Amino acid sequence: MKKRYNQITSINPKVGRNINRSIILNAIREKQPISRTKISKITGLNKSTVSNIVTSLLDEELVHEEVSRNNEIGRNPLDLSIKRERNYVGAIYVDSLLTTLAIVDIDGTVLDKRSIKTESANPGAFIPSCLDSLKQMLRENQSRPLKNIGVTVAGIVDSGHSRVVYSSNLGWQDLDIGTIVQEHSPEVELLTIENDAKASALAELILGKHRVPSSSFIFLSIGRGIGAGIVVDNHILSGSSHAAGEYGHMTLVEGGEPCSCGNRGCWEVYACDRATVRYYTALATHPNGSPGIEELADRALGGDQSAVAAFRKSAEYIGLGIASIIRTIDPQNIVIGGSVVKVWNIIYPVIMETVERRGFLGKQRNTVVLATSLTDSPPLLGAAALSIRRIFTDYRITL
Repeated sequence: MKKRYNQITSINPKVGRNINRSIILNAIREKQPISRTKISKITGLNKSTVSNIVTSLLDEELVHEEVSRNNEIGRNPLDLSIKRERNYVGAIYVDSLLTTLAIVDIDGTVLDKRSIKTESANPGAFIPSCLDSLKQMLRENQSRPLKNIGVTVAGIVDSGHSRVVYSSNLGWQDLDIGTIVQEHSPEVELLTIENDAKASALAELILGKHRVPSSSFIFLSIGRGIGAGIVVDNHILSGSSHAAGEYGHMTLVEGGEPCSCGNRGCWEVYACDRATVRYYTALATHPNGSPGIEELADRALGGDQSAVAAFRKSAEYIGLGIASIIRTIDPQNIVIGGSVVKVWNIIYPVIMETVERRGFLGKQRNTVVLATSLTDSPPLLGAAALSIRRIFTDYRITL
């Protein structure tokens, strides 16, 4: 077959340079510490291109270099690594009860973090109060002003227009967060807003420790509700109406329990944190109040059999939902995040027994179910990852 090189559009030199910049910067992030020679080998870029771009990255203080500590005879090369403690981003995770704020380094290290009560009834005042809290954290840590801030919200989010389309848990509809931030904090150069599960998937992709062995996977976020981030070829799937991954509201039990979305029998009604607490209250002879999910996990780990049974019941429903996902999408990996990961040894066997019984249908499948490798809250790190991604993939195209 004749190759159709004549249909390839020429690339503006500035565009080409910025694409190469992104390739080199990501190579350093993924393989650090790494020498210029090795960067040239793994990227296929010539040495002069690598050298010129690395020089600009050093000037931008995105990377730093030091003498390699290998034991080879001869001159030791200079190794490059991402420069820490210089380029911070702001992260805001808005949950229905608590909102978590953090200052995060570009390698995912959390410098400072705190939580405040979510005042969702008045977002016009609440969002500015979050920004003020971030500024206070910066002053306390003697850090430079934040130019990049990421925000994650449970709900349908139009990230292109920086607005929340709909969040049932927060009671927000068509909320223009971008305008609120711009009016209150004009110094913020880049604001990125995304659904919490989609952002968590991004965090797993670029900050995860076990390195998901695929560029395509599903991140399943289990909390007060259930959402999913779908990653296809290293890109987060949004959907035509920004609602891709709203698996929590697929019908699991026809005519079942009512859901906050207005329907009945939704998956999250049976498998979210609130469901687990509900099962515990019904099972325990002396429940001693209605514990939060973290406390309930501690009780389960401490041998409370009612707590163990509650998590196992939720795990069965989690498995049923995953089975449906496998039958429709057939992903290579499913990564689970949320407080349930704390009791992974309790829930994992139940999840897999259900998945194997209901999802594989007797056929050989390779879907691997994993607990998230993120060491902090995935939605919070997801908020940071929204800005970190821009730093590492900013082509800054000017034609």
